[in-house]
Amino acid sequence: MEAAQKIDPASRIIRNHIPFDLDGGIAERAAIGVIVLGTDQTIEHEFREFLDVEGVAFYESRIRNSATITPETLADMEHRIPECTEVILKDVPLDVVAYGCTSASMVIGEERVFERIREKRPGVKCTTPITAAFAAFEALGAMNLAVLTPYREDVNDAVAAYIESKGFNVVAFGSFNEEDDNKAARISTESIRKAAIELGQIEDVDLVFVSCTNLRIAPVVNAIEHATGKPATSSNHAMAWHCLRLAGVDDQLPEFGRLYSV
Repeated sequence: MEAAQKIDPASRIIRNHIPFDLDGGIAERAAIGVIVLGTDQTIEHEFREFLDVEGVAFYESRIRNSATITPETLADMEHRIPECTEVILKDVPLDVVAYGCTSASMVIGEERVFERIREKRPGVKCTTPITAAFAAFEALGAMNLAVLTPYREDVNDAVAAYIESKGFNVVAFGSFNEEDDNKAARISTESIRKAAIELGQIEDVDLVFVSCTNLRIAPVVNAIEHATGKPATSSNHAMAWHCLRLAGVDDQLPEFGRLYSV
């Protein structure tokens, strides 16, 4: 292929100040900010599915954390929340900011997480995976829960106690007991499906909650609900739904299970 003949800059046609219109951009209906754990391999992948709604976009930052999940490492993230909030589209309004760690939200406290976010985004609507899960339980009329986690025993105890402190009953609890977040992200969806169905088939259970943003539920949520006859949700599943609803987006998305029809 012959090289293109060079153009004399003096003969170049130039058009400056071309008129243009502004529209609402890709986030015309909702702009959602998400603080993602440095070790999280799943949340963005699942949010792309759950938030694939015209006019809705999410923008994330990463927060440094330890891959070892303990009460101490979870609490250590608190002081980094404001700076991670600040770098998400700093001069662009956001409708919602979500902090993407279920267990840390319980250790730090939901309201404290919101306070740290609002240091940089005053007045913004906020959620966390556990905040969203509580909203989902209420929306689905579920009080008696089966909870599935990847966590070690002391974190599991804290999770169960926190959920029950909010007035819900944890009638069944299952765990993969894996404290390495990098391994938790690779727990297969088939393993999650089987465990969730086993827990969900317990007679007194109203709903199955899969706790941890690194556990994948998007491909299997309908299978869990079909097998158990009960609604199922997860940290990512509930938080994406809650972000939409907080932003005023009420689209029905039944392909993602019962919650997305509420």
